Amino acid sequence: MSSPQKDIYLIIGGSGFLGRHIVEKLLARGDVVSTFDIVQRYHDVPFYSGDISEENQVSQAVQKSAATCIIHTASPPHGIDDPALYWKVNVDGTQAVINAAVANGVHKLVFTSSAGVVFNGEDLVNTDERLPPPEKSMDAYNESKAKGEELVLAANGKGGLLTVALRPSGIFGPGDRQVMHGLSQVFERNQTNFQIGDNNNLFDWTYVTNVAHAHLLAADRLVPLKHLSEQETSQIINYYLPTVSLTTGSRRQPTSEARPLGPYVVPPPHAEEIEARFNNPDPQAQYTSISYPPPVVRSRFDPLSDAVIARHRALAAINSKEKEAEGPIPTDPLQVAGQVFFITNGEPTYFWDFPRAVWRSLRVSSPSAPSERRRITFPREVGLVLAYAAEWWGWLVGKEPAFTRFRVTFSCVHRWHNIEKARRVLGYEPEVGLEEGVKRMVDWWKAEHGMKP
Repeated sequence: MSSPQKDIYLIIGGSGFLGRHIVEKLLARGDVVSTFDIVQRYHDVPFYSGDISEENQVSQAVQKSAATCIIHTASPPHGIDDPALYWKVNVDGTQAVINAAVANGVHKLVFTSSAGVVFNGEDLVNTDERLPPPEKSMDAYNESKAKGEELVLAANGKGGLLTVALRPSGIFGPGDRQVMHGLSQVFERNQTNFQIGDNNNLFDWTYVTNVAHAHLLAADRLVPLKHLSEQETSQIINYYLPTVSLTTGSRRQPTSEARPLGPYVVPPPHAEEIEARFNNPDPQAQYTSISYPPPVVRSRFDPLSDAVIARHRALAAINSKEKEAEGPIPTDPLQVAGQVFFITNGEPTYFWDFPRAVWRSLRVSSPSAPSERRRITFPREVGLVLAYAAEWWGWLVGKEPAFTRFRVTFSCVHRWHNIEKARRVLGYEPEVGLEEGVKRMVDWWKAEHGMKP
């Protein structure tokens, strides 16, 4: 049997932060890849310059690259005061990409959405993909991302195109000139002692190569829908998932069937297996015929319970029949096409702990930096008042304020997401933990600015 033909990739926004990391991962595994962007920053792959909102320019790049898979990461950065630009790139541009893909027979489209599309300013605790975007978005960026995501999912099945949207949260890492730039400015101004809120709220940060890894997994698994047998369904939803412990490490609880042996006169039965299971870092490999993984227990409220999956499949089939003339295909929560997935590090942490880890690392390499000062904490309500004043002053003097009500809200609420669906359906597992990710980002920043390592 011949192996399936490898995809040819076109990365929209391939000169950007996330896009570049995706390009590097594709090159590392020997794939053919080109980029489309408004500026060329790298010269190791074919580059096509153009305006994403101009369908003919996107189409020409698709044709010249012979792409079979498009990964669309292009977007203006969050926080600029230009709603029209967000709409042009994230909505009109996304529609242009869809049209160009369909017109040129592209098989796959992976869209970089944002976890922010479901954020309404209130706590998000273990939020899964069932939560719809709010009727009124927090800002123009998230509103345009939500609309772009809607267009991408609606295009699934159109002209043979299969689509998927990924929702990363709090991307950071080498090459980041937004999160790291903002944190370094606070450090340089010696304002690291200020805190808004009580820091009891958990937040999802995601290392950039983990997000890139998820995009490749989504592209690889973006295949036509097939009927999943009960056994195949069970293998996906009943597979034991270990806790993500890249940063915290894991501690094993000795049991009768997985433990260090210690001193003995006569070894117990299966002695080598018992010790090997305890020492084996693979949580699946520790189980054999005499030891089984913990059961996966689900309630009717679980997003991957049998009842929820059956209801989702039934509704998808009904919708497909009702819209048969438009040519959509049904979706399945256990398959990739037509789905959305939250992508995070799986390590929600208290919001202010992340920037403090960055500042601590910067302080180590800056002997002349002032010593850390006593922490000053403002309640959220006070922070909102101060942010309103900063916004008003920015409007008065014609400068974009760095301190806004959105950022105060952002830093004071729980905002973490359930990535079980991504882990089970995409096979996604974070590769780099938060602690290591912060180290890599700060090391890159120091090298960029000539600081001591």
